[in-house]
Amino acid sequence: MISLPVFGLILFAAALHASWNAFLKGSSDTLLSTTLVMGGAALIAVVALPFLPAPAPASWPWLAVSAAMQVVYLVLLVRIYHTVDMSLAYPLMRGSAPLTVALISTLWLGEVLPGIGWIGIATICIGILAMAMGARGALSLSGLAMTLVNAAIIAAYTLIDGVGARASGTPAAYTLWLSLLTGIAMAVWAIPARGGALVSYARRNWHVGLIGGLGTIVSYTIALWAMTMAPIAMVAALRETSILFATAISAFILRERVGPARITAAAIIAGGTMLLRLA
Repeated sequence: MISLPVFGLILFAAALHASWNAFLKGSSDTLLSTTLVMGGAALIAVVALPFLPAPAPASWPWLAVSAAMQVVYLVLLVRIYHTVDMSLAYPLMRGSAPLTVALISTLWLGEVLPGIGWIGIATICIGILAMAMGARGALSLSGLAMTLVNAAIIAAYTLIDGVGARASGTPAAYTLWLSLLTGIAMAVWAIPARGGALVSYARRNWHVGLIGGLGTIVSYTIALWAMTMAPIAMVAALRETSILFATAISAFILRERVGPARITAAAIIAGGTMLLRLA
């Protein structure tokens, strides 16, 4: 069973993750906002890394692969949020990942989940996907394809980072190095295309970049630390309860419509969360 403090911290990380996605969707320019937040995270990493031990050498290959996948994920996320409502895209991206992670972690890592754990993970996935089905908004074939590709990327980097964090011996330093590498890669990709606009945007919103960067670091550090304490699949599923917070943000901040179907789906997700707490 996941201890109550770890359980609570994972839910806190989920809330931070939903807030970061809402910021992207609600911003005037998702590419510049993404680059700014990742740049803020990279700057925080530069300041903090000298005070932490270096990750063990065994974790560096995982770091390199994850950083590359994170950039692909972020670039796709920017494109998706240009064309698809957050209330539809977010649950589709996050819905299938926990079950995929559970299956692969069982086969690859030999992690054994109790029966109630499998039921809890499946329940969360069903609730998230039901929320996507009940969402209003257009979804083109290209939008669906990008969303499903990002779902596969989420599952892949979750497993990679779970293994990498365990091998690192220091999940906080692993997350900071990942933030630094990802931030540099995003800048290299964005500056040639939008360099002038990025400088102007950063001057006006630098504080938002730092706050968002800190939020991403704290959220992912908690998740990776929890993966060293509990099965990766259970942590991944609990982290996807961010959809509950995303739903609230969509309704009250982004002013997207939330009907009875999505409320019912949220209740299903909450039920799955409680099952995982008991597993």
